[in-house]
Amino acid sequence: MKTQRTRSQEKILSLLKVLNRFISAQEIYLELRKRNQNTGLATVYRSLEALKLEGILQVRTLASGESLYSLVHRDQHHLTCLNCGESILIDECPVHELESHLQQSHPFKVFYHTLEFFGLCDRCQG
Repeated sequence: MKTQRTRSQEKILSLLKVLNRFISAQEIYLELRKRNQNTGLATVYRSLEALKLEGILQVRTLASGESLYSLVHRDQHHLTCLNCGESILIDECPVHELESHLQQSHPFKVFYHTLEFFGLCDRCQG
């Protein structure tokens, strides 16, 4: 059965399809305002939570605690500098086999996974 979505949820999904990148809730709110699709910030947060629970959005939490949202495209893996915040996408995934095993051994549906390593980039080490 397909979930009935609100107009705000549909606006956010459309925006995320166009932007095709990770974006914060505040940035989503500002982008919607720029496009004359006014939605309150609290509504943006509620809509993001509902879409996340539906398995349509993935959330990436930065070292600062800020959450970034995008459509679920694929698993994400990053090297993130704790000093300057630079984030480098890594293509390798060492946990796909573990994910498959967990889904088979537990009554749990995995929508996506993230893997993030935190440290210092070359510039910040020097």
